[in-house]
Amino acid sequence: MAEKHVHSAKKTNGKKSKNAIQFQMKFTLKNVVVGLFVLFFLFSLFGSLGSQASLSETKPLSTVIADVREGKVKTIDIEDTKLTVTHIDGTKYISTKEAQDSLVSVFEKSGVDPKSVSINVKDLSMGAIWVGIISNVLPLVLTVVFFLFLFRQARGAQDNIFQFGQSKARIWNRDLPKVTFKDVAGVDEAKKELEEVVDFLKNPAKYKLLGARTPKGVILVGPSGTGKTMLAKAMAGEAKTAFYSIAGSEFMEMLVGVGAARVRDLFAQAKKSAPAIIFIDEIDAIGRMRSVGVMGGHDEREQTLNQILVEMDGFEPNTAVLIVAATNRGDLLDPALTRPGRFDRRVVLDLPDLEGRKAILGIHAKGKPFEKNVDWNKVAKRTVGFSGADIENMLNEAAIHAARGEKKEIDMKDIEEAATKVKLGPEKKRLQSDLDRKMTAYHEAGHAVVNYYSPHLDPVHRISIVSRGMALGFTMAPPERDRLHETKSRLLEEMAMTMGGRAAEQLIFKEMTSGAANDISQATRIARYMVMEFGMSDLGPINFGPQTDVTEWGKAFYEQQSVSQEMQSAIDREVKKLLDAAYERAVMVVKKYRKDLDIIAEELLKKETLEGDDFEHLLGGEKKRTQ
Repeated sequence: MAEKHVHSAKKTNGKKSKNAIQFQMKFTLKNVVVGLFVLFFLFSLFGSLGSQASLSETKPLSTVIADVREGKVKTIDIEDTKLTVTHIDGTKYISTKEAQDSLVSVFEKSGVDPKSVSINVKDLSMGAIWVGIISNVLPLVLTVVFFLFLFRQARGAQDNIFQFGQSKARIWNRDLPKVTFKDVAGVDEAKKELEEVVDFLKNPAKYKLLGARTPKGVILVGPSGTGKTMLAKAMAGEAKTAFYSIAGSEFMEMLVGVGAARVRDLFAQAKKSAPAIIFIDEIDAIGRMRSVGVMGGHDEREQTLNQILVEMDGFEPNTAVLIVAATNRGDLLDPALTRPGRFDRRVVLDLPDLEGRKAILGIHAKGKPFEKNVDWNKVAKRTVGFSGADIENMLNEAAIHAARGEKKEIDMKDIEEAATKVKLGPEKKRLQSDLDRKMTAYHEAGHAVVNYYSPHLDPVHRISIVSRGMALGFTMAPPERDRLHETKSRLLEEMAMTMGGRAAEQLIFKEMTSGAANDISQATRIARYMVMEFGMSDLGPINFGPQTDVTEWGKAFYEQQSVSQEMQSAIDREVKKLLDAAYERAVMVVKKYRKDLDIIAEELLKKETLEGDDFEHLLGGEKKRTQ
């Protein structure tokens, strides 16, 4: 079936390109005709000048009479008053006569026999007529064409004004290759929800028999790259109904009321082809909470939102059109839009777990040659925190890396390099002094050693002093498994590990560098979360972060400052206490295991990159962890 759809799509595209070529040929022929007129006019106008330029010598009429009397002239060509004299030896020159005099009568008056020379008279009357016609008509024609062009442009602009209110939704073309639910993985719960919705539209009688009502709307909420648009495409491929796709920003226009008009036009089209599905991507562009912005309740965005609310659950029943929306900011949507009766189902998409990543790898690995020893279970564990889009990009980068290395198959090294590139960026060969390389080596060794002696942290996967992105080096310790909870012990060790680079720099070089700026920022962020949101401090289980409150009328209030100055000072003290404790722990570890720090730093200076197994081998064996 897929091959058939592809073939028909190509055939359609072929017709379009053929029509475009024909139109282009017509337009070119018009230009050719106009160009010929212009060229004809120019040749007629400047032809005589060219011929005169070729004959630079001009003589009086008396010379012509003398030459004819002496028998030197072979032919004389007459063009109005111009005489072109050709001698027997082939030389030519130009002369002139009076317009009212005949050359024959002039010769007879001078006693020269006109029959002794061949006289050719060229009739220029038709050429002069055409030159006159063209010189008079061509400016008029060009003026008329110019005003016709302006008139058509003005009329096109007028037509566009009346087309503002028409919907820009794209109707799904069934001739295109179909994406089905089999092509989507890692979001099994969401896929099951949407399969039920599609079955509602396909077999409504089965559900009506039990008194069930078709859902009016489904909203997909989740981080970027988790497969919201892919699920919508799968719905279009599975449903045997009309499918309209549009982005939320396409409703908005410069003119007030255009968005609402496009909503009405879109629903009118969908009702004509019911049952139908309307997919609105990035609905937060028009579905944000009302009466929060500065413009009040009459701006263009709110009018568009109000029209959507009316169409979904207005006075007229709407039972044949299903609305599917997608957003990664579900917390910003208006409560009137997300209540039951409008969007009846809220489907949350999370980052894929271990089994989900395995399934996604299986889908995106199709069509790419991999070595048989590729351990997909290891790759799935390596990609904790990756979205479906990240995994697809990783495998594509692995294929590019293998092709650059003139390989026939993709191996684990290519996949590992691609995973690192997706998260940290490509390698950068920066010129560094020996001191800079040594500082970077000890900095990364400090992270790794503190991690190794922290029982709650995941093991180090790779250490490198090769620059990537904005970082001069990195220490990777990705989670070995999907973690649902964070403990205080682990967060304290995480902060100590981030401070390990600064502690190593002070221990070895008795100096502070700017390389720890990102580490300090990350540790501070963790400490603030622990104090302000997780309740992991002496201040107790209180949330000190900004609060958002939605009243029963749907009006949102954002409380920017929810604590007093005294309490803010107490929060700052608790954050500093946690950071100081983390730094002290890091300093204690690097001092206690100074030999291990030197071993890792020296090895990094030699090899630049250390894998996790080599790192643990240098420190005496596999890390002992507490889970």
